[in-house]
Amino acid sequence: MVHGALVSVSNFGSNPTSLQMNIYVPTKLATKPAVILAWHGCSGSGPMYASMTNYTSNGLQPFGLVRFMPHSAHDNNCWDVASNKTLTHEGGGDSNGLANMIRYTISKYEADPEKLFVTGSSSGAMMTNVLCAIYPDLFTARSGYSGVAAGCLAGSPGSSPASADPACANGQHIKTQQQWVSQVKAMYPSYNETYPRMQVWHGTADTLIHYLNLGEEIKEWSGLLDVTWSKNNTHTPQSAYTQMVYGDGTKFVAYSAVGVGHTVPVHEDVDLKWFGIQ
Repeated sequence: MVHGALVSVSNFGSNPTSLQMNIYVPTKLATKPAVILAWHGCSGSGPMYASMTNYTSNGLQPFGLVRFMPHSAHDNNCWDVASNKTLTHEGGGDSNGLANMIRYTISKYEADPEKLFVTGSSSGAMMTNVLCAIYPDLFTARSGYSGVAAGCLAGSPGSSPASADPACANGQHIKTQQQWVSQVKAMYPSYNETYPRMQVWHGTADTLIHYLNLGEEIKEWSGLLDVTWSKNNTHTPQSAYTQMVYGDGTKFVAYSAVGVGHTVPVHEDVDLKWFGIQ
């Protein structure tokens, strides 16, 4: 394994949908390192998302983190967040292969199972929701940019703009909080523990994945985490952004970005603080 560069790994375990694992291991690895997993959007790739964000930057070297940016090469390079296989625990879809990458990383690098963090944009944000719904025991916290609620695309013929039922992206799948919670729990019915801490972002001017989807994500995850709205912090973390705090703010927060389209720019510093890394 080459350290200090993003490299491909092929022997991480069962890979039912032929995903590509790309991993970055620092030259100086921490003892029981934390892991950040970052998923690209449609038409993207793992290396492309690494270059677009600072998750593999030298500035993170002192933390000794393992980071990986996998790659989906099907359905316009979108992650499958629609099929029954991927929306079922150990069901043999994209989510199953990604979970196996995570398990490999924990074992290979003796990573801290209490410090596994996931993030992504657009299709990658959709997959972060799906993974935290179907494999909640694998993750500590997540941050997703401009996605949809886990299960929003269930039953769609595909997950890309070209193949998907547009009703989800258009914000037409409006459900009650209990309906979302029940749908997620049905994906992994034997799981009765807590779900990962959540941070979600969406722009009010998003014309690809309608802003209404932020409300559905909020209903889903505030319900799963059993928290209610407590306050808004305006101009946070910057002008025109509002942070919506649920409960005491340690389990779930949402960010609304006025005038921002698709996708909300990645806020790595905010993510790292949410993850407890800096």
